[in-house]
Formats: sequence, C-alpha cells, structure tokens
Amino acid sequence: MSAPTMIVAGIGLRPGTEEPAIRACLDLALNRLSLGPADLGCLATVSSRAAEPGLAALAARLRLPLVGLPDEALAGMDAGCATRSTRVVALYGVGSVAEAAALAAAGAGAELILPRIALGRVTCALARGRTRSETP
Repeated sequence: MSAPTMIVAGIGLRPGTEEPAIRACLDLALNRLSLGPADLGCLATVSSRAAEPGLAALAARLRLPLVGLPDEALAGMDAGCATRSTRVVALYGVGSVAEAAALAAAGAGAELILPRIALGRVTCALARGRTRSETP
C-alpha cells in the first residue's frame, strides 16, 4: 500500500493582492486537475508574503494552514521548478515562488503535479507529497 499523500498549493503574489484574485488563480489551478479546495493539505508561499491579508483571509476561509517558507527553503527547491521568471530569480533565487513553495511544503520526495499558472498578480502551482505525519 502506498503512503498517503497531500496536495499543496504554492502561491506567489504581489503585495496588496486581494482575496478574490488569489481565489480565482487557485480555482483555475485546481480545476485543471479536476480538484477542489477540499483536496488540499495547505497553502504555501514565501515567508515575506505569508502575512498578506488577502492570502491569510483565503486560508482562513478555506480552513487550510498557510505555510510561510524562508527564501533558503525555496532556493533548495529550484531544481524542481518547471518554469523560470528572471524577476523572481533576482528577488528570491528561485525560478518560481509558487512551484518552489509547493514542493518545499509538500516535503521530501514531492512532485510538481501542475506547473505555475499565472492570473493577474497571482501565480499558483500544485505539488503532491507525503502527508505531514509522515514527513520527517
């Protein structure tokens, strides 16, 4: 029997982005894989964006944990990123905040199941990893 898995939505966003815009991008990403918010284990982003009111409000509305990851944790996931933004590389040292955050929060052995998509001021990527209880 295989280990239980968790799906993580990695979110990248510009400061001041409101909840409806973040939700629209998340829904677009989930719909591409015929998933819904109930399929998620958490939302993840870079720590400097974890306190953004729109993102915090969305996590609360969906009753999902919001994981803020330090730049170093994201940089460690760069090899797993499928897309690259030169602007994001210059700011965070990683090709995609959304992809790296999803992979880092999903834990060791995580795989990207939806590369970054962008909608306005928001990006979203999905990764699958082991459940938190099984992550070392």
